[in-house]
Amino acid sequence: MSDLMLKTAVATKVRVNGWKNTTVEAMQRRNADKGQTAVEYLGIIAVVVLIVLAITGTSIGQTILTKINAQIAKVAP
Repeated sequence: MSDLMLKTAVATKVRVNGWKNTTVEAMQRRNADKGQTAVEYLGIIAVVVLIVLAITGTSIGQTILTKINAQIAKVAP
């Protein structure tokens, strides 16, 4: 095989492999996880429910409301 044919064959192989790798990476990125899963949403909902129950089930809810009303009264007399 002549040097010219060998160089051409190697260059072609390098370009094909580069194209293949780029194409595979693009396809993998396309199928990647793009957002939250249902489990993450359920976790967030559970945390919010726990916070609401903690506020309504204890006197802290009334304490927070009193403090907020006091601050509003300072701003808007």
